[in-house]
Amino acid sequence: DTAVNIATEAIDRLHSTAEAHSRVLVVEIMGRQAGWIALYAGIAGGADVVLVPEFPQTLESICNIIKKRQANGKNFSIVAVAEGFKLEGEKEVLQTDKLDAFGHVRLGGIAERLCKLIEDNTGIESRSVVLGHTQRGGTPTAYDRVLSTRYGVKAAELAIAGQTGKLVALRGQDVIGVELDPLITQVTDKKTGKPKLRMGNRSVPKELYDLAKVFFG
Repeated sequence: DTAVNIATEAIDRLHSTAEAHSRVLVVEIMGRQAGWIALYAGIAGGADVVLVPEFPQTLESICNIIKKRQANGKNFSIVAVAEGFKLEGEKEVLQTDKLDAFGHVRLGGIAERLCKLIEDNTGIESRSVVLGHTQRGGTPTAYDRVLSTRYGVKAAELAIAGQTGKLVALRGQDVIGVELDPLITQVTDKKTGKPKLRMGNRSVPKELYDLAKVFFG
């Protein structure tokens, strides 16, 4: 909740400068291969296009939305893009080929790449904004403070009861313990070729993204 609020506030603030300078602003939001933060912040912040890793898009479709806005007298656009997004038929944009401490590739740079492509294809001045580590810090929302407290209490209860191998999770309004084993699969790391463990599906569902697309433009 906190990260989404920070990203939403950033998008809110960028509307005025984008409109004042008649620009396209491409806002890069964290999340790796999951587009939840970008999607929620994009919807809440009123972004004109939201791009998430789960659903690659063509450059043409992105530019068409921006051109349509311009034709309707809207001289600016906000594009919210998750760091793991890739254009249809292309690979992820990486900061470097080096792996981080957890063995993950370092994502980053998609906003800058999109910026150049959008400007070249629409003729509209474009700028990239990378929120970066500001999304990870700051004051937690009241919701996150209460939720983390509830998680801690549940984790302690599970430990006292001798229940191991469980993940604390929120289901509806209830904090529960979930068995870890069914959620974990072993896959081969594309970079190292070594086996690694991966949690289950965390992807944005198509029906939710389709709902967001109703508000594009």
